[in-house]
Amino acid sequence: MTDTERGYAQDPWELRWHGLAVDQLQRTESTFALSNGHIGMRGTLEEAEPRGLPGTYLNGFYEEHELPYAEAGYGYPEAGQTVVNVTDGKIIRLLVEDEPLDMRYGHAPSHSRVLDFRSGTLRRETEWTSPTGRRVLVRTERLVSFAQRAAAAIRYEVEPLDGQVQLVVQSELLANEPIEADTGDPRVAAALEAPLLGEFHRAEDYRAVLVHRTTRSGLRMAAAMDHEIEATDGLRTDITVEQDLARLTIAVDVPLGQPLRLTKFLSYGWSAQRSLPAVHAQVEAALAGARQTGWEGMLTEQRQFLDQFWSSADVEIDGDPELQQAIRFALFHVLQAGARGESRAIPGKGLTGPGYDGHAFWDTETFVLQVLTYTLPDAARDALRWRHTTLDTARDRAAQLGLRGAAFPWRSINGAECSAYWPAGTAAFHVNADIADAVVRYLQATHDSEFERQCGTELLTETARLWISLGHHDPHGGFCRCCRTAACCTPPATAGSF
Repeated sequence: MTDTERGYAQDPWELRWHGLAVDQLQRTESTFALSNGHIGMRGTLEEAEPRGLPGTYLNGFYEEHELPYAEAGYGYPEAGQTVVNVTDGKIIRLLVEDEPLDMRYGHAPSHSRVLDFRSGTLRRETEWTSPTGRRVLVRTERLVSFAQRAAAAIRYEVEPLDGQVQLVVQSELLANEPIEADTGDPRVAAALEAPLLGEFHRAEDYRAVLVHRTTRSGLRMAAAMDHEIEATDGLRTDITVEQDLARLTIAVDVPLGQPLRLTKFLSYGWSAQRSLPAVHAQVEAALAGARQTGWEGMLTEQRQFLDQFWSSADVEIDGDPELQQAIRFALFHVLQAGARGESRAIPGKGLTGPGYDGHAFWDTETFVLQVLTYTLPDAARDALRWRHTTLDTARDRAAQLGLRGAAFPWRSINGAECSAYWPAGTAAFHVNADIADAVVRYLQATHDSEFERQCGTELLTETARLWISLGHHDPHGGFCRCCRTAACCTPPATAGSF
């Protein structure tokens, strides 16, 4: 059965899914993921269940785990790195007359979700009938801000369809969500079991903040939420907080034609060096900025950012609407992967999920930066600056392997090699060529002399030194990067040489 038959509809500027296919949730949660390159949120339903794989990620935020080997080898890395599912702020649970809204129960005559490439939001509309027969219409819209790097927001609206109904909404921050590890490596699964240690929690009025840290990588992160509520009189609220959970509970009787509207503002931040008070203050400030801008202001900022992006990045195709949609979908996700990375790596899956453990590969320079260089060059520059910040680590890796120059990692989050597969971790030197190619392309496209002086020249020099130490000039005037045997340096056969 094709995607279209399962629910995807063709539209040149959006990805729409009709109906709910529980067996497809992991896939649709990835396609409907929102990110700005700093924060990533998988497209799980606000009510948290049913779900495929929950996930909220911060670029560069990871935990380490051991890489034990049955038999150690030369140059094998000792520690792996895995992206962490951080505090989930997407959760907004709904109870209709004591019945939790769960798409597996009751009846949903209509349900659709739309990823809009121009507004940069994920919209959802669900008509749901509870097992006891109460009907409601739920509309939601979610964004991860391109304009405000540390902020996200959700608009959640519930409208009764059969007369007055009692609604209870529970808006949460949830850390250490239980996740069934989808991996054949038990070491990774163990490393990701409750990876966050609570350091601070506070709640008052409609706002709350949780601060956590990792055990081995020593990283600290904070998440904060605040709310605006539009409802009839008789609203009752309560907020509670503990180490891994903050919950705002809203209870109200909602008459027909007067929807309950909740706007949830979120902020995230992390650091490897800043103190707990500093990280706490960071997310409080980001939250204040989002509240000051407001929901409508954040929508406007998002649209303006994307209008500018599409003015230079759009590719128009006549006669093939499916391909047109696919190209814009791909461009939008590339933008989301790197727009606000700002001197962090761009992972192989972006921030759509934990695939490849959140590692950056050569794909960043060879595929992603080719697009960003010509559509959002500042993002391409920042990704290359991240490579430059890891240069000392790459030099150390080259020295460990008995080479000169810099040996950049096959896969990494912080710049250190963390591949447990030895042929890739000790022999995948083509990463250096990908980085050099991306530097040259960026410089040719932008003529950024400041970047060339500060980063570009050194990256090109150190990658070149590695090639010199890996290979040699053969007797025929070529350069050979392989073994130094006569066979490998034999000149290619020409016509008439047989």
